[in-house]
Amino acid sequence: MTVLLHPAPIKVEEYLEGELLSEVKHEYLGGEVHAMAGAGNRHNQIATNVTGLLFAHLRGKPCRPFNSDTKVRIELANHTRFYYPDAMVVCERNRDDDQWQDRPVLIVEVLSESTRRTDLGEKREAYLAIPTLKALLIVEPNEAAATLYRRRPSGGFTHEHYSGSGERILLPEIEVELPLGEFYEGLEP
Repeated sequence: MTVLLHPAPIKVEEYLEGELLSEVKHEYLGGEVHAMAGAGNRHNQIATNVTGLLFAHLRGKPCRPFNSDTKVRIELANHTRFYYPDAMVVCERNRDDDQWQDRPVLIVEVLSESTRRTDLGEKREAYLAIPTLKALLIVEPNEAAATLYRRRPSGGFTHEHYSGSGERILLPEIEVELPLGEFYEGLEP
């Protein structure tokens, strides 16, 4: 009989220390560490455009955007996760020396073909479990389209679909209106 050995779970502290030294980003799922796939130029340009729009619209306001170098920590019932969303907005920030944020109100994920299933499944469900999250914006990479999951006052989330470069995504939760077409500025259709 062959015995399969499972590596011991990695502690959160070990993961965080390793991320400071690593040249590759890793996500953390309850003791398991997974290297992130690299993103293409198109994906990165969309994420940069969205972060720039959020920065411009939030100037002088208490909420601040963060780019994909900042992790979000999600405390689930039985384990902790860390992900690197493409962008997020936080109104109650963690300390400046932390490597993560705990209380995002908006998370933005730009889909990639290689991560689409994970982004729309595992990550979406984890993000929607964050108590402070008011909206999750999933952005399509190859067409002007996005899906917004918005928290209902009565609990749970509704979803809204936006399609076409003329669409405007209203986010009264952070007093921002985002023009969908500008997510794709500088990119070939």
